[in-house]
Amino acid sequence: MGKIYTKTGDDGTTGLVGGTRVKKFDARLEAYGTIDELNAAVGVIRSCDIPDTISSVLIEIQNRLFNIGSRLASDKKGDKITEKLSITEAHIAFLEKAIDEMDKDLPKLRQFILPGGD
Repeated sequence: MGKIYTKTGDDGTTGLVGGTRVKKFDARLEAYGTIDELNAAVGVIRSCDIPDTISSVLIEIQNRLFNIGSRLASDKKGDKITEKLSITEAHIAFLEKAIDEMDKDLPKLRQFILPGGD
């Protein structure tokens, strides 16, 4: 990786994987920016004292979030580069199994829970 800035976006555009330039207010930038924020939040959780089994699931989730961000940041030409990063049925099955494993030890939910555990 080179510098974290390129100065190529000073005109209000940014480059996608594949070379297309889009405005910085393009919806896809908002989407992959939100994915990046989620990935950062997962990283904060991983920095806490959590069981290794949960940490390993979160690492897998973070890797998939990077893949999703890459796919969102790709134009049609870039899709050929990032298509191998697509979410597969195996990824979904892994996540569903992890959810079921964690869920089995929880009491049945009767209402929504506020973030933070209340």
